[in-house]
Formats: sequence, structure tokens, C-alpha cells
Amino acid sequence: MTTYYFSLLLVFGSLFTGIVWAIDHWVWKPKRMEKIRAAEAQAGVKLSAEQAEQLAPQSGLADFAQAAFPVLFVILILRSFLYEPFRIPSGSMMPTLLVGDFILVEKFRYGLREPITRKEFINTGRPERGDIAVFKYPVEPDLDYIKRVIGMPGDRITYTDKTFYVQPNCLPDCSDVEPIVLQREFQAEGEFMQQQVPVRRYIEQGINKEYDVLVNPRVNIHSDSFVWDVPEGQYFFIGDNRDNSIDSRYWGFVDEDLLVGRAVFIWLSFEFERDANSWLPTWVPSKLRFDRLGRIE
Repeated sequence: MTTYYFSLLLVFGSLFTGIVWAIDHWVWKPKRMEKIRAAEAQAGVKLSAEQAEQLAPQSGLADFAQAAFPVLFVILILRSFLYEPFRIPSGSMMPTLLVGDFILVEKFRYGLREPITRKEFINTGRPERGDIAVFKYPVEPDLDYIKRVIGMPGDRITYTDKTFYVQPNCLPDCSDVEPIVLQREFQAEGEFMQQQVPVRRYIEQGINKEYDVLVNPRVNIHSDSFVWDVPEGQYFFIGDNRDNSIDSRYWGFVDEDLLVGRAVFIWLSFEFERDANSWLPTWVPSKLRFDRLGRIE
């Protein structure tokens, strides 16, 4: 089930149970109480709770709505406007985020949006350079993607020999703006593997922050330069796993209307790798990675 359909189900579930609860509270309950008072007046004694329930029982639907509505409503508010959990399904953000990480996304960071149409009704902010953000995949908006922001509206981004150059807020004329090189410092090789090839881990110095990235030395370096001019209201996203990420280099920019929120915390992390001879299904976790729990940088 996509997050859109889950949101739709949550909204209509809250609406339905809320309506039933309201009808019961304002229409059905007064009629039950009137019936109970009439019986007490006729008998001359106050009925016990059990007797009152037998005389004028609450319907099963109303009882369910009374219990379910507060829970669904609180979940709807939390998930739509405050924090939403997501699971990392791929390795495109390694080494920062690994497959099996469960994260919390801060929904209010990039604007408060109506949960079904996603129309913004309060602008609370926009991404900053270096943020790890969840957004709706521009090619297929029912899907959620997670990448890092390196290009802001008005930037010119150049990609040459696996290195990014950013000319901040220079459009339409960037001729007099010196490019900022996102420089990398080598850290290790062989900590991570891709298709039996050891990849290299670097610290990349972004414009606002530094973060770890992976580079596969077996992937060819292109001599050509690729240039993107980031339009107003749009952003340029890349994966930290540079040679194993389908990102803005392939499908373009992310409109601000597609923003979901900023990834802020890893609250659970499962390891799924195990020996090839293991009898357990591949979807069963092999261990819990306690060392990965904490804030996302």
C-alpha cells in the first residue's frame, strides 16, 4: 500500500468514526438516557450501570467508533503534520542510510499540507543545502524517494569526473560566480561492497555541512560535463551512494509541491544479510543494529 492510499484510508477512517461518534453523542445517547430516566421514574429507584446497559445498550458500531476515533485522529494529526515513519528500501543513500533503517521524517519542516491533495496551507520553511529529504518521485508521485539536497532554486550545478560544482543563486547569469567544489577526502575502501566490488568511502565537504559518500572506482569517469540550471521553486537531489543512485542527474528536479519532509532520526535498524546457507527467509532480520539509532546528519 502506498503512503497516499494509507493517508486516504486514515482520513476517511477518522471521518467515518468521527461522524458515528458525533451522531451517537448528540442523537442516540440522549435517547438512551431519556429511556433510562423514564424507567427509573417508573420504578422509583436508580438503575445500576449493568441494568442501564441492558435497558438501552449502545450499538456495536457506536462503541467501536467511540474507541477508534481518538486513536485514528491522533495518528492522522501526527502522521500528516508532525512526524511520519519511513523504511529505507534501497542502498542509494549509503553510507548515511542503510537498507533496513527505519526513520522519522519531520513533516512540518517544509510546510503544512492537506493530507489527501497535499496542498500547502502554511509555509513553514523550505529545504536547506545538505538536508536529507523525503519527496514524491516526480516520475511517479505515488512513490516516496529520499535523497540529499545539493541544488537550490537559482543554482547552476555542474558534474564533471564524479565531482559536483555549485554556483549558488546565480541564475540567469552565472558567468561572474566562482563555482564551489564539493571536495572529497578519502576515508576507507572495502567497508562496503557493490556487486563484489569494494567501494570507496569519502567525506564530502558540502556548502553547509559535511557528510559521507560512496564512490565505485569501477564505474567509468565521464570526460563530459553535465550542467543543470535549477528553476525557481525546484531542487536538485542526489544520493550519497553516488554510483548507485537514480536521482536528479537522471530524472531532473523536484518541485517544492512534492516535498514531504526532512529525515531527522533513525528509530530502528535491522540487518538482513546472512550466510547463503541460512534456512531463514531473506525478509527475516538477522540482527538489530543498535549502533545506528540516533539523529541523521
